[in-house]
Parts: sequence; structure tokens; C-alpha cells
Amino acid sequence: MFKIFKKIQFSSNENKMNFIADTKIARDLYYSAKYPNVKFLLEKRFSWMNNFIDDEDEGIEVGSGAGFAKDFIKNKNLKLTDLGDDKHLDFKNIDAQSTGFEKESFNYVIASNMIHHIPYPVKFFKEMNRILKKNGKLIIFESYCSIAFQLVTMIMKHEGFDFTLNVWDEKIAKSDEKNAWHGNIAVPHLIFDDKKKFQENLGQLYNLEYEKFAECLIFLNSGGVTSKTRCIPMNRFFLNILHTIDKVIVKLFPNIFCMGRRIVLKKID
Repeated sequence: MFKIFKKIQFSSNENKMNFIADTKIARDLYYSAKYPNVKFLLEKRFSWMNNFIDDEDEGIEVGSGAGFAKDFIKNKNLKLTDLGDDKHLDFKNIDAQSTGFEKESFNYVIASNMIHHIPYPVKFFKEMNRILKKNGKLIIFESYCSIAFQLVTMIMKHEGFDFTLNVWDEKIAKSDEKNAWHGNIAVPHLIFDDKKKFQENLGQLYNLEYEKFAECLIFLNSGGVTSKTRCIPMNRFFLNILHTIDKVIVKLFPNIFCMGRRIVLKKID
């Protein structure tokens, strides 16, 4: 992974995004069809997950944010959870590091773009292992901090990244504990890039069942999922063209263009 800087952070008043972390506005805009691009983006982020979920499975999404997963996950037993108390949530005030759910409650857990917001990732992975049933799956979509993503982050001054942290240390927070929306998009790299360290720290809990890189242009022109920015509205024909271009450039040059990572971890019993 090429790093323009090893560490870069911004204050909240530097952020150039709009409606930052406002889930109500995000839902209003989404369902008013003013942001068609983001529906296409989310379809691609969630639809692949259906390949790892059976019809009878019981599952939750942690860190659901604005809560769009149910529009794309075919399983009808999916419940939404988050730290907040928004009306669209099935379970409110749920800390993914300590959920309070009973042991072995779920066949699957979805974590979409939320691990890089978690102060103590190791605690999160241990808690997910605890609440997953035998052969349960932790289905993840996360950021991929390519050169392009680093540049966009520096331009928009949204979130930030720090590659210098020891992600396996359970005592030092990797993001702001007082701000659930603060993010460190380097965290997924620190967890998943070094497979030897992953095996040493989480290998007793999970097998890495699936990993694939995805998305660039469809993300850049999405308008943002929760926090918003400008985009060029497109119909599905042109969005599919962008998606096809993404497949090519992400496959050939992931460290330059890739902005998303798909992961499935299977619980070891």
C-alpha cells in the first residue's frame, strides 16, 4: 500500500462535506430520489452479501447509520442496530464492541463501512464472534485507502487516516471515542493487509472465507451515503458504464484506484 502520508487528520470545521452524519436528511434525500447515484452504489455494496445469507438465517447489521441495507438484503430476518436511537432502527443504542445480545444469537452480522469508526477493533471482532452462531458469518464492506482515496480524503477533509497505529492494541483508541462518526480509513488495511498478523490476532476466531476489491468511480460520483457532496446525476445505463470501468481499473491497479473491500469471515468453532 502506497502512502502519500502516513497520517493525516482534520478538525470538524475543516470538513467540506454537507449534512455530516445526519441520518434523517440522508434518508429523506435517498427516498425522494434526488440522489439516484447513491442507490446504485448501495446496491453494489450490499447485493453481493446475499450469496452468503440463507433465507432462514437470523442476522443484524451493526453500525447501520441511515439504514439502507434492508432495501438490498433479500433475507427478511435482518434487523438494524446502531449506537443511535433513530426510528428506522430495530435495536437502538447498541455498541458493536459490547452489544448486550445473548451468546450465539445470529447466523450473520453485516458491518458496512463502520469498522473504521470503531475505537477498539479487536473488541469488536471478539464481540461479533461471541454473538455469532456456529458457522456464523461476519460480512464486511470497508474502505480501501488507495492513492485516489487518500487524495479525495485530503481534498474533502472528511475523516482521515493514520497508518502508524497498532490496530491490535486494545488499550489505545483508533478513532475518537466521543464521536461515533469519526473515522480512520487506514484501519481496514491495518487489520486485513498483513495476513500473518491477522492470523496471529484473529485466526483463532475466524477463517477468511472471501475477499474482493471493488468500486471507485461509482463511489466518487455517488453524492455520499450519509454525509453529502455534489455529484452528476446519471441513469442506470451510464452508472453501469462507470461500474464496468471500475471493475477494470480496480482489478489492474487496486492500490491506485480501489476504494472498497468486501470481506467475509466465518466463525471458527
